[in-house]
Amino acid sequence: ISLLDEEGNQDESLESKTLSAEDQVKDHSTGTRVVAGQIFLESGKSDSQSENEENFHSQEEEKENSLEELNSLEMSNLLNKDLEEAEVQSPVLTAIGGTADGEPCHFPFLFMEKEYAECTADGREDGRLWCATTYDYKKDQKWGFCESEEQSNKRRQMQEAEDVYQIGMKILNESSKKTQKKVAYQYLLKAADMNHTKAMEKVSYALLFGDYLKQNIQSSKELFEKLTEEGSPKGQMALGFLYASGLGVNSSQAKALVYYTFGALGGNLIAHMILGYRYWAGIGVLQSCESALTHYRLVANHVASDISLTGGTVVQRIRLADEVENPGMASGMLEEDLIQYYQFLAEKGDVQAQVGLGQLHLHGGRGVEQNHQRAFEYFNQAANAGNSHAMAFLGKMYSEGSDVVPQSNETALQYFKKAADMGNPVGQSGLGMAYLYGRGVPVNYELALKYFQKAAEQGWVDGQLQLGSMYYNGIGVKKDYKQALKYFNLASQGGHILAFYNLAQMHATGTGVMRSCHTAVELFKNVCERGRWSERLMTAYNSYKDGDSNSAVVQYLLLAEQGYEVAQSNAAFILDQKEASIVGENETYPRALLHWNRAASQGYTVARIKLGDYHFYGFGTDVDYETAFIHYRLASEQQHSAQAMFNLGYMHEKGLGIKQDIHLAKRFYDMAAEASPDAQVPVFLALCKLGVIYSLQYIREINIRDVFSHIDMDQLLGPEWDLYLMTIIALLLGTIIAYRQRQHQAIPRAAGLRPAVPQQEPPPEHQPPQ
Repeated sequence: ISLLDEEGNQDESLESKTLSAEDQVKDHSTGTRVVAGQIFLESGKSDSQSENEENFHSQEEEKENSLEELNSLEMSNLLNKDLEEAEVQSPVLTAIGGTADGEPCHFPFLFMEKEYAECTADGREDGRLWCATTYDYKKDQKWGFCESEEQSNKRRQMQEAEDVYQIGMKILNESSKKTQKKVAYQYLLKAADMNHTKAMEKVSYALLFGDYLKQNIQSSKELFEKLTEEGSPKGQMALGFLYASGLGVNSSQAKALVYYTFGALGGNLIAHMILGYRYWAGIGVLQSCESALTHYRLVANHVASDISLTGGTVVQRIRLADEVENPGMASGMLEEDLIQYYQFLAEKGDVQAQVGLGQLHLHGGRGVEQNHQRAFEYFNQAANAGNSHAMAFLGKMYSEGSDVVPQSNETALQYFKKAADMGNPVGQSGLGMAYLYGRGVPVNYELALKYFQKAAEQGWVDGQLQLGSMYYNGIGVKKDYKQALKYFNLASQGGHILAFYNLAQMHATGTGVMRSCHTAVELFKNVCERGRWSERLMTAYNSYKDGDSNSAVVQYLLLAEQGYEVAQSNAAFILDQKEASIVGENETYPRALLHWNRAASQGYTVARIKLGDYHFYGFGTDVDYETAFIHYRLASEQQHSAQAMFNLGYMHEKGLGIKQDIHLAKRFYDMAAEASPDAQVPVFLALCKLGVIYSLQYIREINIRDVFSHIDMDQLLGPEWDLYLMTIIALLLGTIIAYRQRQHQAIPRAAGLRPAVPQQEPPPEHQPPQ
């Protein structure tokens, strides 16, 4: 799905899919299964599965589901049971008005030679639903309405709202033009005014972020409150975010936690993700690794199940601070002229350019939008030129199928075979998948294993991942968790999201490794951050680049709540620069300090140094040199930051927050110069200053009169030292007098004899920049 197509459903992906109670039970009730290479481990297992796994799982591992999971499972089962009973004991409809007021409706009934098993509006111009109270309406003319006039009006209004909503969504999904999307949101706005829940969700998020509607925090808050009253998990999660960030309301972490919890209970994935991060970092709750694991695993299951063979979209993490402080540093984004240059090469028949552009358009990222049509065209051109990589990727596209490329196992197999015969690892991996799942060929585990091994030997991540899955599940080979762990680790080094997921499952259950909740949570968090809501990172970046800092900061703040470190540092940076007018001037530094703190806790060096700066200068907090010193020391020791070392040198030199020590100051300055070449010039100047200070301090400490009283000039220069000194002084005086006389005797030349030639300015193209 391209980013443009997804923009229509931006808040659908952002606020996530809402899980029904049945879906939540499903996550914990089915057995171990493998889908596209990811392992799904759940609690409910058949007897045969339990017997097979007795040798690998202890009794303690079977008790690993937390009380929250068990409670939600029991509640969901009870809910389903109640629903089933309600369906069986559904109330009998009674006719209202008509010729049979108060009599029960008869189903089925015959009208115009057609049987009706439910109420109908046929035969009525006003659209009200009615039923017959006997079988044959024509014969008995017994009928009544199934709804009151008020209910009928409400139903028709909701139907009208639904029609308007569908028109808006159709325009939104089918158009990539901004003007058309704005038109679509006008339809959604109209449907929202008619109390259409989904339209209200769309509009409220658009108002919050300024997507195709003018940003209005207060209006979005009112809509979120209305949605919350109706029990919308998306509304509950968003209201929790407003209370957490203090936008449009007074900040309250307690209220935020309540709304997040209700949103999570309603099945909102983003609410689960936020709670997972809060329990992991101990924000507003007691730190609990197991609770964090419960929330993160649930979200990761859904993210992993959405991953296809072609992989998901690329998550572009761009730091605003790095871009501003190091303008020349590559942010990973491709410049427009560079893309055009590659396109020019591709049109001229450059196969490498065609394959590169094909991959960029297939996955998206680096400033290029996902576009399967263009990817297919580029791969086709390169494949026709005999490129094995392009053939393999065409195979992947046919294997997956999309709106552009129809799914075809036979065509995919042809391309995979051609690529594999040329020794291409992507083709070998694709062929392995065909034999593993029987796509276009009979299932053959031995051949699948053979092709995956060939692909893995060439370092292809898909081959490594599938090989790990085969060893984990004992498909075609004997179960070997150590080998599975090895191949999953290799695939994770290549950044494969499903490898992270599988490793997380192994660490969460202690399969093949010592159980580690902390490692499992970090791996699951990595998986969750690859979900479709990560596209909001690029949307926020584009908003900032377009000069809309208010929209950017709100988007980054929501992503920061979800635990994205890059979003935390970017939100802090925008607040630090005082570019967001929606945040009061007195609140910018305290809020920036909060997000620098969260980013620093996740290992971001610049954030740690910023914390030191804020405490040093008293931004958003009181001046506290000792705390500043602690933050600088952490950045120096853990991340070897040259800037932190320089700052520590300065604090030792001045005695700020620590005892003054010039020797330690010099040591830290020297360490800063060694850590970064950029620090060498400021370190040289600092050391020069330090040398002067040291000399003055030394002179101050010694008594000059005592020094001279201990010097014996007769012994040092001889008994006639005074004659030598007088001779030297006389020579100096004579030299000065002679020099002065020569100056007076010199005759000055007339100024007009030789006019000075003015220095010519260089031509404009050679002039130095101002």
